[in-house]
Amino acid sequence: MTLFFGMRRRLFAALAFALLAGCTSTTATLEPPVPDVTNAPAAGFANVQPGSEEDFILNVGRRTYFAQGSAELDQTARVTLDNQAAWLQKHPQWLVKLQGFADDPGGDAAMVELSRRRAEAVMNYLAAAGVARDRMWAKGYGKERVVRDCADTACKVQNRRVISNLREEKDGAA
Repeated sequence: MTLFFGMRRRLFAALAFALLAGCTSTTATLEPPVPDVTNAPAAGFANVQPGSEEDFILNVGRRTYFAQGSAELDQTARVTLDNQAAWLQKHPQWLVKLQGFADDPGGDAAMVELSRRRAEAVMNYLAAAGVARDRMWAKGYGKERVVRDCADTACKVQNRRVISNLREEKDGAA
């Protein structure tokens, strides 16, 4: 019995040695380390002026998303709106057109009402964060202007939004 185990151990060792002998070793070439921060603008964005509409879109974000059937602001929405409020306070020359949208179950009238409440929730939050109310106006569009026409609930989240559009002056149609 011990002869069997001793032979088995030697066979295993020989097999391991044969496998390892087939391996060759090469020295890896090291790439230079990637810096933690870069101050160089991304390609195509070198000419974005601070305080411009492009600056707002690229560096702040203009979309606020909502849960299905809700006009309540979640933590992610509040962070986005805090960033918008800070930017708008630094750039008082801009007015904000808040356009609400909905793609939730329900009739057209209910979706217009829900999208209006979403736009007003964003406006109320921005006002509480220090943006003057006379710089903002809101309108709900309901199911108009969907981003994604899909049946999957996870896909439809992109349609449940408020877009903060910068304007130099108020327009008649929100």
